Amino acid sequence: MSLSLSIHSTNLEALEADVLVLGVLKGSEGPYLAPNSLSEDSVEGINELLEALGASGDPDQLLRLPGLEDSGAGVVALAGLGSDQASGQERLDALRYAAGSASRQLAGSAEEIAFDFGLSAADEIEAVAHGAVLGNFIEEGLRGKTKDSIKEEIESVLIISSIDPEEAEPALVQALVLGETTKDARRLVNLPPSHLYPETFGEFAAELAEDYANVEVELFHYDRLVEEGFGGIAGVGQGSPRKPVLAVVKYVPENPQAHVALVGKGITFDSGGNSLKPAASMMTMKCDMAGAAAVLNAVVASAELEVPVAVTGYLCLAENMPGGHALRPEDVITMRDGRTVEVLNTDAEGRLVMADGIALASETKPDVILDIATLTGAAMAALGLRTAALLGDEQIRERVQVAGASAGESYWPMPLESHLRKNLNSQVADIKNIGSRYGGALTAGLFLKEFVGEGIPWAHLDIAGPAFNEEAPYGYTPKEGTGFGTATLVNFIQSYAK
Repeated sequence: MSLSLSIHSTNLEALEADVLVLGVLKGSEGPYLAPNSLSEDSVEGINELLEALGASGDPDQLLRLPGLEDSGAGVVALAGLGSDQASGQERLDALRYAAGSASRQLAGSAEEIAFDFGLSAADEIEAVAHGAVLGNFIEEGLRGKTKDSIKEEIESVLIISSIDPEEAEPALVQALVLGETTKDARRLVNLPPSHLYPETFGEFAAELAEDYANVEVELFHYDRLVEEGFGGIAGVGQGSPRKPVLAVVKYVPENPQAHVALVGKGITFDSGGNSLKPAASMMTMKCDMAGAAAVLNAVVASAELEVPVAVTGYLCLAENMPGGHALRPEDVITMRDGRTVEVLNTDAEGRLVMADGIALASETKPDVILDIATLTGAAMAALGLRTAALLGDEQIRERVQVAGASAGESYWPMPLESHLRKNLNSQVADIKNIGSRYGGALTAGLFLKEFVGEGIPWAHLDIAGPAFNEEAPYGYTPKEGTGFGTATLVNFIQSYAK
């Protein structure tokens, strides 16, 4: 993790930064500077300029001014912090968003930036640091001749505060690990299917685990998947020459206080199989492995933070392609738990690979199972592009929501309506993989619930909307892969250590 995060005293005369970022609040009588360490004269001078500058305090607004004598930086940037009435979680969200927006817009033009938002509490420092790390993201991609045009990320972030640096250290570490592992998940999502497919994904997970003494990876290749009854993963991937892989990633600390199982959807490309998608609908399908990317990086983050909770991640990796060897509508497959599934739509493949992962996870009888997947367009239709659907046991749903709020990630609980279950009844198998056209996100959750072991708490995170950003960047969220869910999973795991 190359980015440096640190606390700097409120003595700005000793500050040496390229940019000093100040906050602008929206008040009842107009915008004004948030508390900071500048002199009263400097604050008064900037406040008098805000209206002429067009400052509003709105999120994502960033204005640049020449540095002041007492600013300790060559440039002063004014970042919108939103309403001055925000408090509690709303204030933390505003701080995270503003810091992320500022670092996103400054990345490539500054090496060292400082934030002076008048912070005095560890949770505020963590929010600003987390946002700054997330916003500091430039995707290098696979450029060849144009590689020289790639700008450099920010190297150092200073947070101005009177708090003792030792007191702030845990908050900075948490923010850095959550931010960097989320960015690593983004990079996986952004890899094209020509480069990231089940085998290379599994190999990457195995190589990553080598950096941690208490993380190990076991790979189940196609022949083993067939032999050991993983009809969902093997079936979905059988139409592609790039055969499926199940990667089991285990982090086992000394004397773990609990065991959390995470199951991630890892469809490295989804054509829809023989139930072929329209061409335009395939354009973002490299992101259909975002759940597995979040799971892998959550396990790594848990090891990095030395969380005293055992975590097992199940990466259900397959490429869903059409062809003579691919699943056909009305095929029947046998899942890991022995249940048979009538496949009526091969584009409802995510629930098939996830069901095998959930069944395998259930065999270890963990304290809880979370599954995370870009599963249904129905979730996007219901909740839009920035909020994930959350289904499952009420206690676990509430725990996920708290974990998500601390990460700046939004979840909305949805019901598992029992009357929809009959829509999954099959005439020829134990269950079919689709129901009616209505309540698709709920029906998918009911399907997955069938494979959860008896008595094991469980929740399902449908991240189809927020996992991939096709629109303009905003806040700390870049275009394309967002890494959504990674920080939520880590916070959720940590909650079992408290």
